[in-house]
Amino acid sequence: MKLDLTTITAFITVARAGGFREGARLSGGSASRLSDQIRRLESQIGVRLFNRSTRSVSLTEAGEGLLKRLSPALDEMELALDVVNSYRDRPAGTLKLNVPTAAARLVLPHILPAFLAAYPDIRVEVIAEESFVDVLAEGCDAGIRYDESLELDMIAVPIGQRTQRFATAASPEYLEKHGAPEHPRDLLEHACLRGKFASGAMHSWEFERGDEYLEINPTGPLLVRLGGGTDLAVDAACAGTGIVFLFEDWLQPYFDSGKLVPLLTDWWLTFPGPKLYYPGRRLVPTPLRTFIDFIKAHPAPISR
Repeated sequence: MKLDLTTITAFITVARAGGFREGARLSGGSASRLSDQIRRLESQIGVRLFNRSTRSVSLTEAGEGLLKRLSPALDEMELALDVVNSYRDRPAGTLKLNVPTAAARLVLPHILPAFLAAYPDIRVEVIAEESFVDVLAEGCDAGIRYDESLELDMIAVPIGQRTQRFATAASPEYLEKHGAPEHPRDLLEHACLRGKFASGAMHSWEFERGDEYLEINPTGPLLVRLGGGTDLAVDAACAGTGIVFLFEDWLQPYFDSGKLVPLLTDWWLTFPGPKLYYPGRRLVPTPLRTFIDFIKAHPAPISR
């Protein structure tokens, strides 16, 4: 059976994206065109590949089997084309990164402008989310994460600050009304602005001083989803609603302006900076290889 590569690519795009609209967004095409291509493929092979409803699109058992067999072949084709790309005078192509919001805000702004200026033929696509994902399954070349366990076949490269700290802060107005905590345990008596991960797990507040380590879970009037809701917690802290716990670099502009006051500075926890990670079981695409070489040649300071 002779199949059209365009319809095969459409199938893999929709399957990896989990739907026609998201597949169209990622591929730069239209949802209706992808739907037509999938119907043509299903008609040609005589098997339904997707279960469709008004709310969701999911692979059938046959679709899952086809995706499992086709994905490695398509990856090899992309890598074959990338080998040709390596013979260009200037690296070109798309680099797709999956990163947490903190990295998009605190790490990449110090790297990407210079990288894109040095390699104008490379296009970078950044997906910011808090979930720890399979970068290949999501169609990404690499990801950035903070001190998390990686699969055995992943390679990790430091990117950005080598060490960072968690900071605690409140507005002058809040401190004037409620006073400042003198010990992390005092936070249990204060209004604290909490965050939780996409999984629903709460983000504990961690502190250290010398050999002493504490993990505090205070309560307060505001709970936000880490990532998209983090700025809301910071704004609430500036307005005097409560105490916020966040990356020092995120809060530094508010310290500089006087909108927030650092608290419990002797207890701020130091932790390793983020790492760029990517699969080690296949050839590295030219845009990613170029990016890795760039961050190795332009390392950030070990710490502030």
